[in-house]
Amino acid sequence: MVTGYDHILFLFGVIFFLYKMKHIALYVSLFALGHSSTMLLGVYFNIGINSYIIDAIIGLSVVYKAMDNLGAFQRWFGVQPNTKLATLLFGFCHGFGLSSKIIEYDISPDGLVPNLLAFNIGVEIGQLIALGTILIVMGFWRRHTSFYRQAYSVNVVMMSLGFMLIGYQLTGYVVAQ
Repeated sequence: MVTGYDHILFLFGVIFFLYKMKHIALYVSLFALGHSSTMLLGVYFNIGINSYIIDAIIGLSVVYKAMDNLGAFQRWFGVQPNTKLATLLFGFCHGFGLSSKIIEYDISPDGLVPNLLAFNIGVEIGQLIALGTILIVMGFWRRHTSFYRQAYSVNVVMMSLGFMLIGYQLTGYVVAQ
């Protein structure tokens, strides 16, 4: 989880404008279901996706969420994507990112399932700790009158970071060829 900044950045975007704990729990659960299932199944069935490509898609998920937070889809296209479905689908992509990295380690099949489950529980605990920290900080930030003015800038920065992740990963893909 220490290097899972892209996952945390996406989750930050997902919960950015969620205020009720039941909504936060729903979206975080959808994300966890998505990335846990593809991580476990991807490693178990040895389904690896090129790390550069999947990490570029993860960067795209950050861009998507920032654009969604800014209301870009509604303004530009007149439609609002299904945010629950998008969170689940991008969770699947994030899980394939994890599975692709685990597969690169060429781990032994002995005890694979218990080790994967333990790893996944660790990832979830790490995400919950990060999420708790984010929610505490955002709780204080949201009380300030400047929150909505700053929210625009923060989401633009988040989108920029997503584009940087995409560019970085696609550059790595091209160089590795």
